Amino acid sequence: MSGVPDPDRPTDERPQFVIVMGVSGSGKTTIATALATRLGWDFAEGDDFHPEANVEKMAHGVPLTDEDRWPWLRAIGAWMDEHAREGRSAVVTCSALKRAYRDLLREGRDRVRFCCIDVPVEELERRLAVRTGHYMPASLLPSQLATLEALQPDEPGVVVHAHGDPQHVVAEAFEKLGLIDQAGSA
Repeated sequence: MSGVPDPDRPTDERPQFVIVMGVSGSGKTTIATALATRLGWDFAEGDDFHPEANVEKMAHGVPLTDEDRWPWLRAIGAWMDEHAREGRSAVVTCSALKRAYRDLLREGRDRVRFCCIDVPVEELERRLAVRTGHYMPASLLPSQLATLEALQPDEPGVVVHAHGDPQHVVAEAFEKLGLIDQAGSA
């Protein structure tokens, strides 16, 4: 890291939030839990905020609509608000596929940054083909890829290319986000 201050990096002690985003199979949970552990922050799995109707739709291979997603995104936002009131920073996973979704997650929250996990399509397909115990079928990957809107320069966040060892991905995320872990190291 250079000695130049990063204007997107929070410098005070107010609670902050990192949303690890990307399509299904990108490794959001793996990366987010490692970030939260290293930071000593709380962690939430965004999928846990889905209403049962959303889970049922996805389990049956039906893509979610914007109308399906709004209550889910608001629930994640409410969780972040609760943590902010309690003075606790956190990492949460959320596909956050569209700019409008990310805008909603940031609405009224100035301490939210995104970490987009970018994975080649062939690798995503391979991962989803062998994944077990998740309600979202691999058949929904094309709809997620079609919906995904890249982070824009005016959005607070970074893109991390997920290749190789997850610890390298976590290290890249730490560096790009300018985070400091519990031990005070970047």
